Amino acid sequence: MTTTIPRSPATLLLLVAAALATLLLAASPAAAHAELTGSTPGDGEVVATAPDQVSLTFSESVSLADDAVRVLDPRGERADTGQLVDEGGNTHSLTLRPDLADGTYTVAWQAVSADSHPVAGAFTFSIGAPSETTVEVSTDTGDQGAVGLLYDIARYASYTGFLLLAGSAAFALRCWPDATGRRAVQRVTLTGWTTLTAATIALLLLRTPYTGSGELADALDLDGLGDVIDTRIGTALVTRLLLLAAAGLFIAVLFGPYARLRATPEGDPGADLDEDTASRVKDLAFGLALGGTILAIGTAATWSMSEHAATGRQTGLAIPADILHLLAVAAWLGGLTTLLVLLRTEPALPREAVRRFSAVALTSVTVLAATGLYQSWRQVGLSWSALTGTDYGRLLLLKVALVATLLLAARISRRWTGLLTDDPEPAKETETAEDPAPEPLTDDPERARQLARQRTAVAEARRRQARDADPRRSGLRRSVLTETAIAAVLLAVTTALTATTPARTADSETPAAATEDTAGPEISGNAQGTLSIPFDTGGEWGQGTAEVDVTPARTGSNTVQIRLFDTEGLPTGAVEIRVAFTLPAEELGPLRHEPLHVGVGHWTVTDVQLPRPGEWEMALTIRTSDIDQVTETTTLRVE
Repeated sequence: MTTTIPRSPATLLLLVAAALATLLLAASPAAAHAELTGSTPGDGEVVATAPDQVSLTFSESVSLADDAVRVLDPRGERADTGQLVDEGGNTHSLTLRPDLADGTYTVAWQAVSADSHPVAGAFTFSIGAPSETTVEVSTDTGDQGAVGLLYDIARYASYTGFLLLAGSAAFALRCWPDATGRRAVQRVTLTGWTTLTAATIALLLLRTPYTGSGELADALDLDGLGDVIDTRIGTALVTRLLLLAAAGLFIAVLFGPYARLRATPEGDPGADLDEDTASRVKDLAFGLALGGTILAIGTAATWSMSEHAATGRQTGLAIPADILHLLAVAAWLGGLTTLLVLLRTEPALPREAVRRFSAVALTSVTVLAATGLYQSWRQVGLSWSALTGTDYGRLLLLKVALVATLLLAARISRRWTGLLTDDPEPAKETETAEDPAPEPLTDDPERARQLARQRTAVAEARRRQARDADPRRSGLRRSVLTETAIAAVLLAVTTALTATTPARTADSETPAAATEDTAGPEISGNAQGTLSIPFDTGGEWGQGTAEVDVTPARTGSNTVQIRLFDTEGLPTGAVEIRVAFTLPAEELGPLRHEPLHVGVGHWTVTDVQLPRPGEWEMALTIRTSDIDQVTETTTLRVE
């Protein structure tokens, strides 16, 4: 069976656009990358007297605007002073008004995670006794709807622009320096620079509605833009614009003085240069390579230092690895696009240029494999269930499949490269390539335009004939076209990955048989409903602390929140979490539950029915691998 590759670039672009639109429109909004891990007063807690302030603790550092946290009384009126204080340790407090009346109060909050994604939520507490409340708080974030879609499109465009800009420049300097004098390559580079610049400006303007109201009109809010610039992602975007300004000078030198120096006075690029000119070309090439490398690293760092790589564990290693990952992608995919353009416009593209790019691509793939495996381990862990049971894992599997398909297409291209010769086979003369009969001079404008169109058509026919004369080059062009189409979809999946919560854990699989160790360390915390339980499953990553909150710790329905932290105090994962409640005094239980995994290091189970008051035994089972498991038992007082 033979697959026909579309010859028309317009047809290919339509197919790729349809695939990307499907990915973007079918994608659900990104889950929160930070979460509220605790509060004072707690969710649903009833306090005897009005507190002076409300404190919120998050799983990672977050950015909060001045009005990001609000406390509303039962009638929906503000009950806080608006004075928000950063207490350190990912905790923020908001001062309350004095002499608050009894009743149920609602705390609504909205924050931006350290990896630049918005998150929002709400909870209630009561003073004296619960009461009815008329407050309705939306926990929707600005990354939904039209603003979220436009922001995702701008993110995709920014990645695409960087690949075209860095990849085409690297191709021109490393693989075929004479390409600097080709308009087709110049257009690729300028398209990349323009796309990245426009997308960066769009991201900067959309940041206010994306992290706030979700209203597109807020993109023109100058006060909001000032607040954005003060954030980590805002600083990164402004830095990127400054680097792009310097990149404009780099492009001007690359396609101006450097390209002219490589051309002989007769205008034959690539011909032998005199000794003085060759020395100047060498010095300028070195300067361009050094300056371009610095600009590329700096631009890649604006992503690495403001998104996933800048959060979590081992950021000192993750950020450089992510920069290398981005540079390798640009050298491979951006260079691939440049090669495709040259194969369509250059009948005599040197064999050596293709072979040099093949070596660059092989090196890039090696770097991608090493950095990709590290980032996958860092974000997913070693659990197979994390790959199949989370959005991040499934997108990662799709990315791996696309990379494998792309490598298969690249292997076919390498075979065609091995068959290339520097002299294309002579084209057979065809009737369409013959010169038209000389036309007499005419003063008729319409006739003149007709003759001009005819000459253009003949020139185009000759160009295509020369281009298609060598079947080996035609085969290489088709395989590179296939690679480029796959790469466009791969880039869309990668963009979706950056907007999805990293998956270091997975939902529970079928429990494996293991011996439960009921002897545990000392348990600390509030026996009424909040417990801090050290655990050690015996595995390499099996040490840490479980924070368990049972609310309201009274007879009837209760909610159990379980959060796991490693020895460094960072959220950590487990393959399986189980909890069981037993009341020995009345021989009730065990009442077993399997909590639902809702976030990184966070499980919850609702409607836990504890029918009698007394001293309940709570057994918490934590499994971090197929064989590493421990059960810690403590006492919970239920009223």
